[in-house]
Amino acid sequence: MNIQELHTVFLKYPSVSTDTRNINKGDIFFALKGENFNGNTYAKKALEQGASYAIVDEEEFIQNDRTILVDDCLTTLQQLANYHRKFCSAKIISLTGSNGKTTTKELINAVLSSTYKTVATKGNLNNHIGVPLTLLSITPDTEFAIVEMGANHLEEIAFLCHIAQPDFGYITNFGKAHLEGFGGVDGVIKGKSELYEYLIKHDKSIFLNADDPIQLNKLKSYTRKYGFSTENSSYYKIEFLGAQPFVRLKFDDTEVTSNLIGSYNFHNCCAAVIMGKYFNVDVPKIKQSIENYTPKNNRSQIIENLDHYIILDAYNANPTSMKAALENFNTLDRTNKITILGDMFELGNSAEEEHQTVAQITEQMNFDQVMFVGENFYRTKTALKKFKNFDELKQYLTEHSVPKKSTILIKGSRGMALERVLDHI
Repeated sequence: MNIQELHTVFLKYPSVSTDTRNINKGDIFFALKGENFNGNTYAKKALEQGASYAIVDEEEFIQNDRTILVDDCLTTLQQLANYHRKFCSAKIISLTGSNGKTTTKELINAVLSSTYKTVATKGNLNNHIGVPLTLLSITPDTEFAIVEMGANHLEEIAFLCHIAQPDFGYITNFGKAHLEGFGGVDGVIKGKSELYEYLIKHDKSIFLNADDPIQLNKLKSYTRKYGFSTENSSYYKIEFLGAQPFVRLKFDDTEVTSNLIGSYNFHNCCAAVIMGKYFNVDVPKIKQSIENYTPKNNRSQIIENLDHYIILDAYNANPTSMKAALENFNTLDRTNKITILGDMFELGNSAEEEHQTVAQITEQMNFDQVMFVGENFYRTKTALKKFKNFDELKQYLTEHSVPKKSTILIKGSRGMALERVLDHI
């Protein structure tokens, strides 16, 4: 079966699943493979649970005429998404960057969905599987699709652009993330800029943060750009009013108070504003959409109870986001401030240096308690408390209760799963 024929099947059953744990009746099941699983072995179960068809790439797993054999399930999923995209009238907005992608995507979706029919990347499903799934969620009445793109190696963003063929694009920032895969900061800039390269090559429009000198330099000779700035009069002006603790901003004589902590979230809000303005969303709707958005899934999430005020930012961490979080926490006008910081992953040969730098930055700040956890932080030369693993931290917290009414920042890479700290404070 070729892609055109498969797309005809998809139009009849326009829902795709790659996991039998959440399959719905009528879904087309793609038997993807991973390091520890073979989706082909679940094809029969998918059909039993109501899948319309199962796409497999191993002949032995053909069940009946509702099983479709292809050369490679992942490649077929990507090709189907690319083919489907060609027939979509929806405008595709793609975004990437080192930090803030998911929050920015959610804010943009909140603003645009106030006026238009939108779809957006679910969670952070922003890779070679997630992007196709987002594209395949586009229906005939979809007007905008906000597609988040993640990468940790060169040429990955270029590949995702080939699949999605975006009409618009935005890069949040260039930071010290995935240094191991990109080979350093220069590699990060080159890899993320693949989105710019695609958009420029195809004469598409680019949104930019004109306060970022890297973005300005990359786009200095490109005319189809629309930016925001706090100072540059050549671009749409948005004022930063503060972040104590929530980001406040002003545009068009309209003040907005978000539910996002930290000045680092200001530009994420600005991206949503500039796109709302560009696509003619009414200013009151832009304001309301940003003010109604509440972060979740361990991303700068505020947890306030009778005992503590907690900033849970345990979804991910890299040197850039860690420094920003610490600087923001240091400026908060609150008492008894405690930081619990976990290792930053995927730093390669830079791991030792970057963890030492974070330790030194933390030493210079005025926190009541600091706790580092993870093998990399444990090896730093610091007099602050450090624990080799989570079990050691848990033991310490069991024996030393955190004072009541503390303000606590919890931040680390996803692999550290520092949300577990909540059960011990």
